[in-house]
Amino acid sequence: MTRLRLYLDLIRWDRPAGWLLLLWPTLSALWLAAGAYPGWHLIAVFTLGTILMRSAGCCVNDVADRDFDQFVTRTANRPVTTGRISVTEALVVGAALALAAFGLVLTLNPGSVLWSFSALAIAILYPYAKRVVSMPQAVLGIAFSMGIPMAFVATSVASDLWGQATGVSALTGWLLLSNLFWVLAYDTVYAMVDRDDDVRLGIKTSALTLGQFDVAAVAVFYALHLGILFVVLAPLEHPPRLLALVIASAMAIGAVWHIRGRERGPCFWVFKHNHWLGLVVFLGIAVGDVWG
Repeated sequence: MTRLRLYLDLIRWDRPAGWLLLLWPTLSALWLAAGAYPGWHLIAVFTLGTILMRSAGCCVNDVADRDFDQFVTRTANRPVTTGRISVTEALVVGAALALAAFGLVLTLNPGSVLWSFSALAIAILYPYAKRVVSMPQAVLGIAFSMGIPMAFVATSVASDLWGQATGVSALTGWLLLSNLFWVLAYDTVYAMVDRDDDVRLGIKTSALTLGQFDVAAVAVFYALHLGILFVVLAPLEHPPRLLALVIASAMAIGAVWHIRGRERGPCFWVFKHNHWLGLVVFLGIAVGDVWG
Protein backbone atom coordinates (compact mmCIF):
# COMPACT_ATOMS: atom_id res chain seq x y z
CA MET A 1 0.00 0.00 0.00
CA THR A 2 2.88 2.37 0.74
CA ARG A 3 4.24 1.79 -2.76
CA LEU A 4 0.81 2.46 -4.26
CA ARG A 5 0.63 5.77 -2.39
CA LEU A 6 4.01 6.75 -3.84
CA TYR A 7 2.83 5.92 -7.37
CA LEU A 8 -0.35 7.95 -6.84
CA ASP A 9 1.78 10.83 -5.60
CA LEU A 10 4.04 10.46 -8.65
CA ILE A 11 1.11 10.88 -11.06
CA ARG A 12 -0.47 13.70 -8.96
CA TRP A 13 -3.65 11.67 -8.39
CA ASP A 14 -4.75 14.03 -5.63
CA ARG A 15 -4.29 17.03 -7.94
CA PRO A 16 -6.73 16.52 -10.80
CA ALA A 17 -6.40 20.08 -12.15
CA GLY A 18 -3.73 18.92 -14.61
CA TRP A 19 -5.82 16.33 -16.42
CA LEU A 20 -8.98 18.44 -16.21
CA LEU A 21 -7.17 21.25 -18.06
CA LEU A 22 -6.49 18.68 -20.78
CA LEU A 23 -9.92 17.06 -20.72
CA TRP A 24 -12.35 19.95 -21.26
CA PRO A 25 -10.91 21.31 -24.55
CA THR A 26 -10.55 17.74 -25.81
CA LEU A 27 -14.19 16.91 -25.08
CA SER A 28 -15.26 20.27 -26.52
CA ALA A 29 -13.46 19.38 -29.76
CA LEU A 30 -14.98 15.90 -29.72
CA TRP A 31 -18.51 17.33 -29.46
CA LEU A 32 -17.85 19.85 -32.24
CA ALA A 33 -16.22 17.24 -34.48
CA ALA A 34 -19.10 14.81 -34.04
CA GLY A 35 -21.70 17.56 -34.44
CA ALA A 36 -23.60 16.14 -31.48
CA TYR A 37 -23.21 13.57 -28.71
CA PRO A 38 -20.17 11.54 -29.86
CA GLY A 39 -21.10 8.28 -28.17
CA TRP A 40 -19.88 6.56 -25.01
CA HIS A 41 -16.94 4.81 -26.72
CA LEU A 42 -15.23 8.00 -27.89
CA ILE A 43 -15.97 9.76 -24.60
CA ALA A 44 -14.47 6.88 -22.61
CA VAL A 45 -11.37 6.60 -24.82
CA PHE A 46 -10.58 10.31 -24.75
CA THR A 47 -11.35 10.72 -21.03
CA LEU A 48 -9.31 7.73 -19.88
CA GLY A 49 -6.59 8.46 -22.43
CA THR A 50 -6.29 12.02 -21.15
CA ILE A 51 -5.89 10.86 -17.56
CA LEU A 52 -3.36 8.17 -18.50
CA MET A 53 -1.23 10.43 -20.70
CA ARG A 54 -1.19 13.26 -18.17
CA SER A 55 -0.10 10.73 -15.53
CA ALA A 56 2.63 9.39 -17.83
CA GLY A 57 3.73 12.96 -18.50
CA CYS A 58 4.14 13.55 -14.77
CA CYS A 59 6.52 10.59 -14.60
CA VAL A 60 8.68 11.92 -17.45
CA ASN A 61 8.57 15.46 -16.07
CA ASP A 62 9.71 14.39 -12.60
CA VAL A 63 12.61 12.41 -14.03
CA ALA A 64 13.68 15.31 -16.26
CA ASP A 65 13.41 17.86 -13.45
CA ARG A 66 14.75 15.80 -10.56
CA ASP A 67 17.93 17.85 -10.23
CA PHE A 68 15.96 21.11 -10.18
CA ASP A 69 12.92 20.11 -8.12
CA GLN A 70 14.90 19.63 -4.92
CA PHE A 71 15.64 23.37 -4.87
CA VAL A 72 12.06 24.52 -5.57
CA THR A 73 9.75 24.92 -2.58
CA ARG A 74 6.67 23.57 -4.36
CA THR A 75 8.36 20.43 -5.76
CA ALA A 76 11.02 19.51 -3.19
CA ASN A 77 9.07 16.54 -1.81
CA ARG A 78 8.20 14.79 -5.05
CA PRO A 79 8.92 11.02 -4.94
CA VAL A 80 11.65 10.97 -7.61
CA THR A 81 13.34 14.07 -6.22
CA THR A 82 13.53 12.60 -2.71
CA GLY A 83 14.66 9.18 -3.99
CA ARG A 84 11.60 7.32 -2.72
CA ILE A 85 11.01 6.26 -6.34
CA SER A 86 14.00 5.58 -8.59
CA VAL A 87 14.42 7.05 -12.05
CA THR A 88 14.06 3.61 -13.63
CA GLU A 89 10.92 2.85 -11.66
CA ALA A 90 9.33 6.17 -12.58
CA LEU A 91 10.08 5.59 -16.27
CA VAL A 92 8.61 2.08 -16.11
CA VAL A 93 5.43 3.43 -14.53
CA GLY A 94 5.25 6.15 -17.18
CA ALA A 95 5.78 3.67 -20.00
CA ALA A 96 3.08 1.37 -18.62
CA LEU A 97 0.61 4.26 -18.47
CA ALA A 98 1.48 5.38 -22.01
CA LEU A 99 1.05 1.83 -23.30
CA ALA A 100 -2.36 1.63 -21.63
CA ALA A 101 -3.33 4.88 -23.37
CA PHE A 102 -2.06 3.49 -26.68
CA GLY A 103 -4.22 0.43 -26.16
CA LEU A 104 -7.23 2.73 -25.99
CA VAL A 105 -6.15 4.54 -29.18
CA LEU A 106 -5.99 1.19 -30.99
CA THR A 107 -9.79 0.98 -30.64
CA LEU A 108 -10.09 4.10 -32.83
CA ASN A 109 -9.43 4.48 -36.55
CA PRO A 110 -5.91 4.17 -38.06
CA GLY A 111 -5.56 7.93 -38.46
CA SER A 112 -5.92 8.39 -34.71
CA VAL A 113 -3.13 5.87 -34.15
CA LEU A 114 -0.80 7.90 -36.39
CA TRP A 115 -1.60 11.13 -34.56
CA SER A 116 -0.97 9.49 -31.19
CA PHE A 117 2.74 9.13 -32.01
CA SER A 118 3.03 12.89 -32.52
CA ALA A 119 1.20 13.51 -29.26
CA LEU A 120 3.58 11.20 -27.40
CA ALA A 121 6.68 12.80 -28.93
CA ILE A 122 5.62 16.31 -27.91
CA ALA A 123 4.70 15.13 -24.40
CA ILE A 124 8.21 13.70 -23.97
CA LEU A 125 9.84 16.80 -25.45
CA TYR A 126 8.15 19.38 -23.21
CA PRO A 127 10.00 18.71 -19.91
CA TYR A 128 13.30 19.47 -21.64
CA ALA A 129 12.08 22.59 -23.46
CA LYS A 130 12.59 24.80 -20.43
CA ARG A 131 16.36 24.34 -20.83
CA VAL A 132 16.47 25.94 -24.28
CA VAL A 133 13.16 27.69 -25.09
CA SER A 134 12.48 31.11 -23.59
CA MET A 135 8.74 30.36 -23.41
CA PRO A 136 8.42 26.60 -22.87
CA GLN A 137 4.74 27.16 -22.05
CA ALA A 138 4.19 27.37 -25.82
CA VAL A 139 5.51 23.81 -26.17
CA LEU A 140 3.20 22.74 -23.36
CA GLY A 141 0.38 24.47 -25.20
CA ILE A 142 0.96 22.28 -28.23
CA ALA A 143 1.22 19.15 -26.07
CA PHE A 144 -2.00 20.02 -24.22
CA SER A 145 -3.80 20.67 -27.52
CA MET A 146 -3.08 17.39 -29.31
CA GLY A 147 -6.39 15.92 -28.18
CA ILE A 148 -8.16 18.47 -30.40
CA PRO A 149 -6.95 17.24 -33.82
CA MET A 150 -7.17 13.66 -32.56
CA ALA A 151 -10.84 14.23 -31.76
CA PHE A 152 -11.52 15.40 -35.31
CA VAL A 153 -9.53 12.52 -36.80
CA ALA A 154 -11.31 9.98 -34.58
CA THR A 155 -14.69 11.12 -35.91
CA SER A 156 -13.52 11.19 -39.54
CA VAL A 157 -15.53 9.02 -41.92
CA ALA A 158 -12.78 8.94 -44.57
CA SER A 159 -12.46 5.53 -46.15
CA ASP A 160 -8.68 5.46 -46.36
CA LEU A 161 -5.85 5.87 -43.87
CA TRP A 162 -4.52 9.12 -45.34
CA GLY A 163 -7.98 10.67 -45.27
CA GLN A 164 -8.43 9.72 -41.63
CA ALA A 165 -4.99 10.99 -40.66
CA THR A 166 -5.75 14.38 -42.18
CA GLY A 167 -9.38 14.52 -41.11
CA VAL A 168 -8.93 18.01 -39.70
CA SER A 169 -10.46 21.30 -40.78
CA ALA A 170 -10.04 25.04 -40.36
CA LEU A 171 -12.13 24.73 -37.19
CA THR A 172 -9.57 22.27 -35.84
CA GLY A 173 -6.78 24.76 -36.35
CA TRP A 174 -8.67 27.62 -34.73
CA LEU A 175 -9.57 25.51 -31.71
CA LEU A 176 -5.96 24.41 -31.36
CA LEU A 177 -4.76 28.02 -31.54
CA SER A 178 -7.36 29.12 -29.02
CA ASN A 179 -6.32 26.38 -26.62
CA LEU A 180 -2.66 27.30 -27.08
CA PHE A 181 -3.42 30.81 -25.84
CA TRP A 182 -5.36 29.41 -22.87
CA VAL A 183 -2.39 27.23 -21.90
CA LEU A 184 -0.08 30.22 -22.22
CA ALA A 185 -2.38 32.14 -19.89
CA TYR A 186 -2.71 29.63 -17.05
CA ASP A 187 0.78 28.18 -17.27
CA THR A 188 2.35 31.63 -17.20
CA VAL A 189 0.39 32.16 -13.99
CA TYR A 190 1.75 28.81 -12.77
CA ALA A 191 5.29 29.94 -13.63
CA MET A 192 4.75 33.09 -11.60
CA VAL A 193 4.46 30.88 -8.52
CA ASP A 194 8.04 29.64 -8.92
CA ARG A 195 9.53 32.87 -10.26
CA ASP A 196 12.15 33.32 -7.51
CA ASP A 197 13.27 29.69 -7.61
CA ASP A 198 13.47 29.68 -11.42
CA VAL A 199 15.63 32.81 -11.44
CA ARG A 200 18.04 31.20 -9.01
CA LEU A 201 18.18 27.94 -10.99
CA GLY A 202 18.40 29.54 -14.43
CA ILE A 203 15.24 27.85 -15.72
CA LYS A 204 13.47 29.52 -18.64
CA THR A 205 9.75 30.33 -18.26
CA SER A 206 7.26 32.68 -19.88
CA ALA A 207 6.86 34.53 -16.56
CA LEU A 208 10.56 35.43 -16.59
CA THR A 209 10.67 36.17 -20.31
CA LEU A 210 7.69 38.52 -20.10
CA GLY A 211 9.07 40.23 -16.98
CA GLN A 212 7.02 43.23 -15.84
CA PHE A 213 4.51 42.60 -18.64
CA ASP A 214 3.54 39.15 -17.34
CA VAL A 215 0.11 40.11 -15.96
CA ALA A 216 -0.73 42.15 -19.07
CA ALA A 217 0.36 39.23 -21.27
CA VAL A 218 -1.85 36.82 -19.33
CA ALA A 219 -4.78 39.18 -19.95
CA VAL A 220 -3.97 39.23 -23.69
CA PHE A 221 -3.67 35.42 -23.79
CA TYR A 222 -7.09 35.05 -22.17
CA ALA A 223 -8.56 37.62 -24.58
CA LEU A 224 -7.16 35.79 -27.61
CA HIS A 225 -8.34 32.42 -26.30
CA LEU A 226 -11.91 33.59 -25.76
CA GLY A 227 -11.93 35.95 -28.73
CA ILE A 228 -11.24 33.08 -31.12
CA LEU A 229 -13.99 31.02 -29.48
CA PHE A 230 -16.45 33.91 -29.84
CA VAL A 231 -15.77 33.88 -33.59
CA VAL A 232 -15.63 30.15 -34.37
CA LEU A 233 -18.42 28.94 -32.08
CA ALA A 234 -21.02 31.34 -33.52
CA PRO A 235 -22.48 31.99 -30.05
CA LEU A 236 -25.22 34.34 -31.31
CA GLU A 237 -26.79 31.34 -33.02
CA HIS A 238 -26.46 29.19 -29.90
CA PRO A 239 -27.58 30.97 -26.69
CA PRO A 240 -25.96 28.39 -24.33
CA ARG A 241 -22.60 28.97 -26.04
CA LEU A 242 -23.00 32.72 -25.70
CA LEU A 243 -23.84 32.43 -22.01
CA ALA A 244 -20.87 30.10 -21.44
CA LEU A 245 -18.44 32.46 -23.16
CA VAL A 246 -19.73 35.44 -21.20
CA ILE A 247 -19.26 33.52 -17.94
CA ALA A 248 -15.81 32.33 -19.05
CA SER A 249 -14.85 35.92 -19.89
CA ALA A 250 -15.90 37.05 -16.41
CA MET A 251 -13.81 34.23 -14.92
CA ALA A 252 -10.80 35.31 -16.98
CA ILE A 253 -11.17 38.93 -15.85
CA GLY A 254 -11.39 37.72 -12.25
CA ALA A 255 -8.25 35.62 -12.69
CA VAL A 256 -6.23 38.54 -14.02
CA TRP A 257 -7.44 40.74 -11.17
CA HIS A 258 -6.48 38.03 -8.68
CA ILE A 259 -2.86 37.79 -9.89
CA ARG A 260 -2.28 41.53 -10.23
CA GLY A 261 0.01 41.55 -7.15
CA ARG A 262 2.05 38.58 -8.47
CA GLU A 263 1.85 36.90 -5.06
CA ARG A 264 2.57 33.16 -4.88
CA GLY A 265 -0.66 32.17 -3.11
CA PRO A 266 -3.17 33.93 -5.40
CA CYS A 267 -1.27 32.83 -8.52
CA PHE A 268 -1.33 29.20 -7.44
CA TRP A 269 -5.04 29.46 -6.61
CA VAL A 270 -5.82 30.83 -10.06
CA PHE A 271 -3.89 28.03 -11.74
CA LYS A 272 -5.56 25.28 -9.70
CA HIS A 273 -9.04 26.59 -10.49
CA ASN A 274 -8.55 27.40 -14.18
CA HIS A 275 -10.10 24.13 -15.26
CA TRP A 276 -13.52 25.52 -14.28
CA LEU A 277 -13.24 27.96 -17.19
CA GLY A 278 -12.71 25.03 -19.55
CA LEU A 279 -15.68 23.20 -18.04
CA VAL A 280 -17.93 26.21 -18.59
CA VAL A 281 -16.94 26.40 -22.27
CA PHE A 282 -17.49 22.66 -22.70
CA LEU A 283 -20.94 22.79 -21.10
CA GLY A 284 -21.87 25.67 -23.39
CA ILE A 285 -20.93 23.56 -26.42
CA ALA A 286 -22.60 20.36 -25.21
CA VAL A 287 -25.80 22.07 -24.06
CA GLY A 288 -25.79 24.22 -27.19
CA ASP A 289 -25.95 21.10 -29.35
CA VAL A 290 -28.92 19.78 -27.39
CA TRP A 291 -30.53 23.21 -27.57
CA GLY A 292 -30.31 22.93 -31.33
